[in-house]
Amino acid sequence: MNNIEVATFGGGCFWCVEAVFQELRGIENVVSGYTGGQAPAVPTYREICSGLTGHAEVVQISFDASTISYYDILTVFMTSHDPTTLNRQGADVGTQYRSVIYYHNDSQQKIAKEVLLEMDSYYDTPIVTELSALEKFHLAEAYHQNYYKNNSEQGYCSAVITPKLIKLRKMHADKLKK
Repeated sequence: MNNIEVATFGGGCFWCVEAVFQELRGIENVVSGYTGGQAPAVPTYREICSGLTGHAEVVQISFDASTISYYDILTVFMTSHDPTTLNRQGADVGTQYRSVIYYHNDSQQKIAKEVLLEMDSYYDTPIVTELSALEKFHLAEAYHQNYYKNNSEQGYCSAVITPKLIKLRKMHADKLKK
């Protein structure tokens, strides 16, 4: 029986995070979007890139909790990007690229705190990942959805996303779709 839950994370470019989670067993759906800011009411990618909205690029994941736990999803998230760099992932710089976990309920908040503490020893420098309650999620434009699947030969995808997927497949082989 399916036990569908929702999780929301920002770990740099949402194309990268989306591609990682689409490979995991128990993930039902992954959509790219924006959250964490104040304005505008319906933000656009161009506005997000200005850095003036306060929104982060995020993915919202629907997952079957009877197949993959929120704890395991967070562990994958924390090892698939660099949670020790403030407002940047690689060459992507700005508050829209911050590392952030948006929790949907008290249980997710508690588990996220546990994972952040556990992961602290995994990295040589302090984790700067934000932990915030999700307020409003805004779906990104259609061309951002399934970006890697639709554009895997594009330069950014080959240079940035493909290496992340290779790392994922080595570190978390037991969690991948068959």
